[in-house]
Amino acid sequence: MNKKWWHDKVAYQIYPKSFYDSNGDGIGDIPGIISKLDYLADLGIDILWLSPCYQSPLADQGYDISDYYSIDPRFGTMEDMERLIAEAKKRGICILMDLVVNHCSDEHEWFRKACEDPDGKYGKYFYLRDKKEGKLPTNWRSYFGGPVWEDLPGTDKQYLHVFHRKQPDLNWENPEVREEVYKNINWWLDKGLGGFRIDAIINIKKALPLRDYEPDREDGLCSIGAMLKEAKGIGTFLGEMRDRTFKKYDAFAVGEVFNEKPEEIPEFIGDDGYFSSMFDFNEAVFGGSEKGWYDTTPITPDDYKKCCFDAQAKVGSIGFLSNIIENHDEPRGVSRYIPEGDCCTESKKMLAALNFMLRGLPFIYQGQELGMENVPISSIDEVDDISARDEYRVALEAGFSPDEALKIVSKYSRDNARTPMQWSAETNAGFTTGTPWLKVNPNYTSINVAAQMEDEDSIYAFYKKLIALRKDPIYKETIVYGALEPVWEERHNLMAYYRKGERTLLVAGNYQRDEQEVKLPAAYKNVLLNNYHDIVEENGTITLHGYQVLVLEMCIQGECTGF
Repeated sequence: MNKKWWHDKVAYQIYPKSFYDSNGDGIGDIPGIISKLDYLADLGIDILWLSPCYQSPLADQGYDISDYYSIDPRFGTMEDMERLIAEAKKRGICILMDLVVNHCSDEHEWFRKACEDPDGKYGKYFYLRDKKEGKLPTNWRSYFGGPVWEDLPGTDKQYLHVFHRKQPDLNWENPEVREEVYKNINWWLDKGLGGFRIDAIINIKKALPLRDYEPDREDGLCSIGAMLKEAKGIGTFLGEMRDRTFKKYDAFAVGEVFNEKPEEIPEFIGDDGYFSSMFDFNEAVFGGSEKGWYDTTPITPDDYKKCCFDAQAKVGSIGFLSNIIENHDEPRGVSRYIPEGDCCTESKKMLAALNFMLRGLPFIYQGQELGMENVPISSIDEVDDISARDEYRVALEAGFSPDEALKIVSKYSRDNARTPMQWSAETNAGFTTGTPWLKVNPNYTSINVAAQMEDEDSIYAFYKKLIALRKDPIYKETIVYGALEPVWEERHNLMAYYRKGERTLLVAGNYQRDEQEVKLPAAYKNVLLNNYHDIVEENGTITLHGYQVLVLEMCIQGECTGF
């Protein structure tokens, strides 16, 4: 594997609408991000990914773009964005933007012109089909529920949208569409961007000709995934995009890739892959069901461990995964992956270390470094997330009571990650002087930046130690490039693995509240990280406290004698 400039970096995702509001309108903005750059630099962040802040009606919170060349006034101006890029660069931070090119907004100029002349140039930018009474072109279900087909206003045609009805899919089979995409990418890279996170990219290739699939719910529709499994030839598009854009700039590109086959991994993230990296979603998709959130299987500590190790084994040394605990599309990781009732400072630190020390590029989502948790929801009227609203309806139709349906939605809603960043114990968590666009988690009085920065035992302080360890010149080569070798895989509620390179590190986490003993295979010479203040050890056996995690530098080649 060829070494790249980004391999030893640490990335941080910002959801601009919820990060920091500089003008008191209740919405986070780009000047707010600029004002917090020193906070991010001090934490040790090198790469900053911004969720969309382009011009948008915000039907899907910015993932419905009406102008790829403009910043939405709610977030600031293009001058603000240019200043952010420049100020971040001064601090050694590069900026990634979201690349959303499977679809655009129905308010984009291209779609408006398609409505005016569906048989003309811009009609071919989208998937349009003649409207037939009582029959849809296909029986696919959108990611947000309901059919993927919607009437094209003022015409006798329908258009395809695999996400929200206000997000018409772009027709990547049309070379003119691809040219427009590449033009836009290069325009932003010329502005000094470090690269892109590439949204929903697997959806750009449809299985042609379009057809129905076996229904998987009583609504007579089928998951969009059924079609995607049959779609062939996406590599042609992705390879062309790489060569025409990212490769020329040595830009970083991380793909939102799902359901890739093992044999495809070199093509996606090998030395000449389509992307620099792709996210590991093994844990995030565990237990999912085509029936809906109500049928999701909860993840256990043993499940989490297996998901991580399976992903690591599948990729090996081919390339780099981007490892996440959470993002803007997921509930808070500490609420999802830590057993109910066990969320505490120690367990949050344990989860952080087990994920952060995996081979790959660590991505931290805003507030993760504080251990931010899911937000309590008392009414569906409080929910902004369009997917959560659909899943609430699905649960009701499946026979659940309103209270039961709300509990299901509360567990998995994207709003959990989108509540305002908790900066202080002041009003609205210090996020805004106005009324926040989404309610603040009421636990902000105890979980916030100001409090944790003053506490050397805080979760924030632990993340700083994790980042510092990754960048330590003594251990960097091993942590970044070293092999990952699971150990004690069959042990219940214990996740442990070696990182082997110039040095040998053992990462071990007791994934339960009860103590657990481990017999070390060799002596260790340094304790690099510990979320407790002590280690209980006797004759080479360590008694791990509940949710204790250790990173140990092991003795090799006779460096140490005995225990």
